[in-house]
Amino acid sequence: MPGFLELAGRILPDLLRGATVTIEITLVCICAGFLLGWGLALGRIYGGRLLYLACTAYVELVRGTPLLVQLFLIYFGLPDVGIVLPPVLATGIAFGLNTAAYQAEYFRGAIQSIPAGQVAAARALGLTHLKTVRHIVFPQAMRMVIPAWSNELIYMLKYSSLAFALGVPEIMGRANLIASRNFRYLEVYLVAAAVYLGLVLLFSSVLGLLERRLRVPGLVN
Repeated sequence: MPGFLELAGRILPDLLRGATVTIEITLVCICAGFLLGWGLALGRIYGGRLLYLACTAYVELVRGTPLLVQLFLIYFGLPDVGIVLPPVLATGIAFGLNTAAYQAEYFRGAIQSIPAGQVAAARALGLTHLKTVRHIVFPQAMRMVIPAWSNELIYMLKYSSLAFALGVPEIMGRANLIASRNFRYLEVYLVAAAVYLGLVLLFSSVLGLLERRLRVPGLVN
C-alpha cells in the first residue's frame, strides 16, 4: 500500500481538475448573487412598501433555511412539478439564490453607511434621486462592501463542496469517488482539505489586495 505522499501525488491531479469545477461554480454563483443581491438591497431601501416586503421575505426565507435543503428542493423537489434540472445547473441556481440573500444584506448595510449629508448635498446640487444613487451612493458602497463581500466569496467557495451530493465532479465529489475505491478516506480527505485551503488562501490574498487598492479614505480604516 503506497504511503501518504505517494497517494497524494497520485490523486492530486484529479482533485485539481475538480478544483476548476469548484472555481467555476463559485464565480458563476457569486456573480449571479451579486446582481440579484443589489436588486434586493435597492428594493429594500428605495422600493415601495410591497417591494420592500417582497425583498425582505425573500432574504429572511433564504437566510433562515439551510443551503443543503434549498439545493435538494431544487434538484429533487422540482421534478415533482415537471421541472428537471441537470446537477450543475441545479447547483448554480441554488447557490446563486442563496448567496444573493446574504449579499443583499451586505449591500444594504454599505448603502446605509453612506453619510446622509452627501445625499442631501447631491440633491441640493440638482441631481435626481437616480443619479444620486448612481454617482454618489453606489461607488462608495461598492468599495465599503468589499470586506464583507470577500467573506461571502470564501464561504461560497467552501459551500460548493455540497454539490458532491448531486454528483457534481468538484473537489469533494472527486475525493469521495476516489476514497470509495481505495477506502483510504482519511488520507484522501486530507488532500482534498489541503486543496480547499490553497484555494482559500489564494482568493483571500487577491481579495485583500483589491480591498487595499479600493479603500475609501476617511470612510474605511
